[in-house]
Amino acid sequence: MPTIALVDDDKNILTSVSMALEQEGYHVRTYTDGAAALAAFASTPPDLAVLDIKMPRMDGMEVLRRLRQKSELPVIFLTSKDEEIDELMALNAGADDYIKKPFSQRLLLERVRAVLRRAEARAGGGAKDGTPADPAQAAFSRGKLMMDPQRHATSWMGKQVTLTVTEFLILQALAQRPGFVKSRDHLMDAAYDDQVYVDDRTIDSHIKRLRKKFKVVDDDFDSIETLYGVGYRFKEA
Repeated sequence: MPTIALVDDDKNILTSVSMALEQEGYHVRTYTDGAAALAAFASTPPDLAVLDIKMPRMDGMEVLRRLRQKSELPVIFLTSKDEEIDELMALNAGADDYIKKPFSQRLLLERVRAVLRRAEARAGGGAKDGTPADPAQAAFSRGKLMMDPQRHATSWMGKQVTLTVTEFLILQALAQRPGFVKSRDHLMDAAYDDQVYVDDRTIDSHIKRLRKKFKVVDDDFDSIETLYGVGYRFKEA
């Protein structure tokens, strides 16, 4: 079973959530501060990390910032109930999902399962000759863009662009049908489990981060178009 790293300075949360995860069969490692967790991840990375944002020594945002320099480890953030800015900051930093405190353990378990499924999907299942069993997992190119779902690899003009699982799935949904408009609901369906609710701002934040990442390798990148009030589309070459 996957290993989940739970990082929070609230020992009550560590105890109750780790028990819930272990009852579902997950292996759980707990940490009370971000610095200790980051050091442990370097030698024994988990399959998914659940990070509190506000922690001593090193907060969750800094942990994620350092992780994203060399890892695409799936991350779920725990955010303050009354601070909406936390949500946008978390997504803009590269988190895969977030949950507001206080939260139900059932909700957390659903989010963990959904993010792990998306992470596992990037590996894909192929035939012995390397051909993907699912045509949707076949590598494809759209102009300067190349995507390989099986390897979770993305490049633009031959330069690698590192994406989170959620960002990859959103871009894949857009790029597979250039010129066709995808509503926010369609993109939610492509990137999230049916039981996980996200609002429009979540998709908008992912799109903003996608554009930012591609502009790092090409300042003229403009292939993701916004149709206000409708959704997004990948520009036809």
